[in-house]
Amino acid sequence: MTSLMKFEALEVLQAGAVWHITLSRPQVRNAMSLRMVAELRSALETAQSDGSVRVLVLRGAGGHFCAGADLKDMAAARLRPIQNDPQASDTGVALDGLAQVNRQFGELCVAFAETPLALVAVLEGSVMGGGLGLACVADVALACESAVFRLPETSLGLVPAQIAPFLVERLGYSQAKRLAVTGGRVSAANALTIGLVHAVHAPDQLDAALATVLADILACAPGAVAATKALMARARLTPAADLVPDAALVFARAAQGAEGLEGTMAFLQKRKPSWAVP
Repeated sequence: MTSLMKFEALEVLQAGAVWHITLSRPQVRNAMSLRMVAELRSALETAQSDGSVRVLVLRGAGGHFCAGADLKDMAAARLRPIQNDPQASDTGVALDGLAQVNRQFGELCVAFAETPLALVAVLEGSVMGGGLGLACVADVALACESAVFRLPETSLGLVPAQIAPFLVERLGYSQAKRLAVTGGRVSAANALTIGLVHAVHAPDQLDAALATVLADILACAPGAVAATKALMARARLTPAADLVPDAALVFARAAQGAEGLEGTMAFLQKRKPSWAVP
C-alpha cells in the first residue's frame, strides 16, 4: 500500500483503486474530534475527485472503530463563543456553538452516505455514537467478533441527533427507537441479527473477508455502481410507480453506455469485463 496525504487524525493508504482510511486516535479509541471530521471530509472529497478511486474502506486503529464524539471538543465548543466575547454569556450563544459542531458531523455522515464510491466499514471493538452513524451509512459493514455497538447518548443526557436518520434507515423505526431509549448495547452477533452489519468474522478472518468483498466490488462496473447507489437512495423515499419512468431512463443510459456495451460483450465472449473508472 502507498501512503497518501498527511493527516493528524487519519491514516490514508492506497492499494490500487481502493483507499483505506483509518481513524487514528487510538489513545481515545478513535473518538471523533473536529479535526477528524474535517480530515474525513477532505479525504472523501480528494478521493471523489481523484478519478482512479473506486472503493473506500473505513476502519479504526488500535482495535477499535470509533468511540463516538470527543466530549472535550464538545466542551470547548460550548465555551468558545463566550471566550471570544466575554459579554456573550447568554446560553443561546453557547447553543449556537454546540449546534455548529453537531451540524458538521451530520454533514460528514451525509457526505459519506451520498458518495458515488463504494463504501466498506470494518468494525472492531467500540462502535459508539457517531461511529455507529458512520457504520450505518456504509454500503457493506463487516464486523469483528470483538465489536460492541453502543448508542449511549440518552444515558448521557444527550440526543443521537445527527445519526438518527441513518439508524432508522439501516435498522427500521422499531429497532432504532429501542436502541435509543435503552442506551442500547449490541454485540456483533446481535448486530448481524438486526441488520446493523452484513457479516461477522473472527479476528484472524477479517482481512480475508474484506479482500473478498473488495474483489466482488471491483468486479462490478464503477459507473453502474454509482448510478445504482443514487437510484436506490431515491427509491427509499419515492413510490415505486413514480420511479418507473426515471428508472427506465437510467437503465437505458447504462445499456447504451460504454460499461453496458463492455459488460454485454464480455458475457457473450465468456471473459471478464474490463472497466474504466469514469
